[in-house]
Amino acid sequence: MNNTLPTPPAVSSAPDQLSAVVFDWAGTILDFGSCAPMGAFVRLFEQFGIRVSIEQARGPMGLAKWDHIKALGTLPEVDAQWEAEYGRRLSDADVDRLYDVFTPLNAAVVPDFAGFIPGALEAVADARARGLKIGSTTGYNRPIMEVVTAIAAKGGYRPDNLVCAGDVATGRPTPLMMWRCFAELGICHPHTVVKVDDTEVGIEEGLNAGTWSVGVSVSGNAMGLPLADWLALAPAQQATRRAAAQARLQGAGAHYVIDSVAALTPVLDDIAARLARGERP
Repeated sequence: MNNTLPTPPAVSSAPDQLSAVVFDWAGTILDFGSCAPMGAFVRLFEQFGIRVSIEQARGPMGLAKWDHIKALGTLPEVDAQWEAEYGRRLSDADVDRLYDVFTPLNAAVVPDFAGFIPGALEAVADARARGLKIGSTTGYNRPIMEVVTAIAAKGGYRPDNLVCAGDVATGRPTPLMMWRCFAELGICHPHTVVKVDDTEVGIEEGLNAGTWSVGVSVSGNAMGLPLADWLALAPAQQATRRAAAQARLQGAGAHYVIDSVAALTPVLDDIAARLARGERP
């Protein structure tokens, strides 16, 4: 019988040096515009006789998908439709039913939106070249991420860990998924970690865990446009919409806001310098 225990991860213990970057997935690493869940949410509620707009569906992005569905059900317009259709308010049991339908709906469409955001693989390679660990958290559940991670791996993206909604008791904006990242990656000092995300609750997740938080404004949910639609906008339109997306992420407390992970390298340089000076998030 082999009693040899698996080798634990090397512990990152230097308090004045970067140790890891924890990336979100949709809208941050792949799926420019974070488009995959939107149609699934709309179709989900349609199956139950309820109209939900794309704009409404985007509102709670970043939450665990069960929580996202419940949040949509509390919108006044959706709440009124549900009560008219079913004679009662949306219950947790109803959310359970919706969630069971949503997971295969979303899993079926994610391959169509799994392209890497331009510059994402290069940004990850730069972080690894610095000796940093690559963590990941997501509002997707495990069944959906089984599809996503297989596609990402074929394209060359294999983070050092993955924490999904449902892996811990509560998801974003609480720090529990980040804390699990720290444990799995051997991180001792949260302030040596950088969290990169495209949603307000994802930014708050990093802040609540004590990390630096970097928002991506153009590639993700805050903008909500596929790459082709973004590129088709006139420069003035891009500037206006970029400013609005930046304001949302800054309002959530992001330490830095960049267009996409393609611009992450100078941010890591700046954070590394600040840590060396003794600064903390």
